[in-house]
Amino acid sequence: MTKQANEEAIEAGGDLAGRHIVLGLSGGIACYKAAELCRALIKQGATVQVVMTEAAEQFITAVTLQALSGRPVYTSQWDSREANNMAHINLSREADAILIAPCSADFMAKLLHGRADDLLSLMCLARPIATVPLLIAPAMNREMWAHPATQRNMAQLSSDGATILGVGSGFQACGETGDGRMLEPPELLEDMVAFFTPKVLAGQHVLVTAGPTYEAIDPVRGITNLSSGKMGFAVARAAHEAGAQVTLVAGPVSLSTPRGVTRIDVRSAQNMLEAVTERAQAATVFIATAAVADWRPASSAERKIKKDGSGQAPQLAFTENPDILATLAQSPRGVSGELFCVGFAAESHDLEDNAQAKRLRKGVPLLVGNIGPATFGRDDNALLLVDAQGSRELARASKLSLARQLVAEIASRIKRAG
Repeated sequence: MTKQANEEAIEAGGDLAGRHIVLGLSGGIACYKAAELCRALIKQGATVQVVMTEAAEQFITAVTLQALSGRPVYTSQWDSREANNMAHINLSREADAILIAPCSADFMAKLLHGRADDLLSLMCLARPIATVPLLIAPAMNREMWAHPATQRNMAQLSSDGATILGVGSGFQACGETGDGRMLEPPELLEDMVAFFTPKVLAGQHVLVTAGPTYEAIDPVRGITNLSSGKMGFAVARAAHEAGAQVTLVAGPVSLSTPRGVTRIDVRSAQNMLEAVTERAQAATVFIATAAVADWRPASSAERKIKKDGSGQAPQLAFTENPDILATLAQSPRGVSGELFCVGFAAESHDLEDNAQAKRLRKGVPLLVGNIGPATFGRDDNALLLVDAQGSRELARASKLSLARQLVAEIASRIKRAG
């Protein structure tokens, strides 16, 4: 990539803006995924230098990776393009990280024993360990992955300071099904972003609720709302990026679970309360983003309620749902501050007044307000942070960007309180 292109990528922003990644490819069919991964890293603002082993060249061409990265691909330790003939030194010193994706079983064994008989292994051995981290995305057949030798090698590499990004499970090129597939490019990208994120919530256990609840009227009908869960899922991802252990209790939504997050699916407000209460004792932060239904039918019909031809709608009685946020905020751990509670308020009007009133009613130190109709289902939002000192706006941005700002705010408050 040219200097101008690099400057434009940084200016345009992106989660990896300004980062320089050496992307190493060892031999394996998963090399085809490296093309998409290279593209994804660059779209997030990184510059990418590709280094391939001889075996990798059997699966994908250097021409492809050069076109995608905008840089000449290196394949030999004797590359004459380097004036000092030390590509293994020059390339490693320029990197913010080296990512081996795919990393074959053979290459993992080579790294473990410090062998350096090609450019990629030589570069990994010669890298400054303290400043250039090594990340490994394994890719191999399920039996190779499960073999004790591979598991020993992986454990030792981790002990030596490498970061193992794990594997996926599913159908493999050999026709078998199981663990050992290289993670998909979006998953690896998410892991890379998380790796570089400051761990401001390290040591914290964050419990997040997200999405709507569904309150059944009969087996086919119910009461719910337009919450998509996107804000809560973004908060869970941001908290994980910041180093927290994260448990996400999600209402009925169709969203992928963020990497590294434990997810519990629930349906009704009562289900959500039970799931949250069970896990609150281990948590240190509770962030209630879920749009919990205020009311539910007093009873749910066992069969579908049919029209009877009278033209009269069925009479439904309602009962109030439990207040999940208030329950946790007013618990002994919530009152003492041992559990830092953050609420969300989705309003239709008078946002600051309603949010401040809700904060006092719930008994939480921080409440996040937004206009529900302007955010439900969208990928962006604008937030209002409300506490005892007043309010502060977070300008409209992507929900993930806002989630990261909120997580930083929570981390700052916890630090001050400690």
